[in-house]
Amino acid sequence: MKKTLTLLAASTALATPAFAEDLSVVGSWSSLPLHNQYEAPFWSETLPAASDGSINVELTTHNQMSLGLGDIYPLLGQGVYDVAMTVADYAVADAPELEGLDVPLIALTADEARAMVDAARPMVLDIYHDRFNSHVLAIAPYPPQVVFCNAEISNLADLEGLKVRASGRMTAKLLDALGAEGVNVSFAEVPGALQNGVVDCAVTGAGSGYSAGWWEVSTHLLPIPLGGWDSVVTAMNLDKWNSLSADTQALITSEIKSGFEDPAWASAQDALVNDIACLTGNGECPAGESRSMTLVEVSDADFERARDILTSEVLPEWAERAGGDWAKRWNESVGQVVGVTIN
Repeated sequence: MKKTLTLLAASTALATPAFAEDLSVVGSWSSLPLHNQYEAPFWSETLPAASDGSINVELTTHNQMSLGLGDIYPLLGQGVYDVAMTVADYAVADAPELEGLDVPLIALTADEARAMVDAARPMVLDIYHDRFNSHVLAIAPYPPQVVFCNAEISNLADLEGLKVRASGRMTAKLLDALGAEGVNVSFAEVPGALQNGVVDCAVTGAGSGYSAGWWEVSTHLLPIPLGGWDSVVTAMNLDKWNSLSADTQALITSEIKSGFEDPAWASAQDALVNDIACLTGNGECPAGESRSMTLVEVSDADFERARDILTSEVLPEWAERAGGDWAKRWNESVGQVVGVTIN
């Protein structure tokens, strides 16, 4: 009997990694494609498999936990959980300098957006280290943040006088400068707000709006990236990160790039085209049934007007809010990549 127990103990020891790491992970919106297609498979399957079972993950999402959107990263820094990911704009009340990551109208393609994000990454690393006691693992995109309206519009100028839900602070400032009224409404509350006239229009990713059924309560789609790309930052509590071995840090860094970040970016451009087709019926919808929103064409004049306001008013206001040397850092990194200078 003693021999049997000894053999059983030995086999159990062989089957269980000697230094298993348990990670509590809080993902972004559970209903949206970024979580379902990329986040959940990576944390639930890809990373544990790549670690040969030495990393165990307990995954939930911030909406399933009913977390306040502004609390997600501060709680991460306090060590309430090990890893969290959500839209960077949710954290700008605590870190106004973070607004420089996701600037509206700067990037019109996924390649341009990734170049902008890569240029901003050193700044983002410093912000999360200093503000949220965390280490940035990845930055992935939602598709460009476009405009859904439950009102008849034919161009950008028609937003003037309308109440528009903004996807972030810089977008709200841009809307105000365009003559609209930027309104703060949470993503989950937008359908009711559109239906009841609390807002006339709302900004979000085309795919997010399709998945969340915004086409049921809006009629017109203006596909101008008025809200940028709504970058989603994945970060780990810094104390947890520093407790990991160098090999484990290297494994996570490599795997999250190849297994999560790169695939999410690779699908971003096609996602916009497909999502617009799904919302308007102009083309094949690979995600399901096509809807019949009216597609509003964006003219060169519309784009140039919005871009002029961004560079002459919105970005200088951000530089003042951020303070310090953030405008200089932005000009020398993101600004050089996108050809924009904050004066």
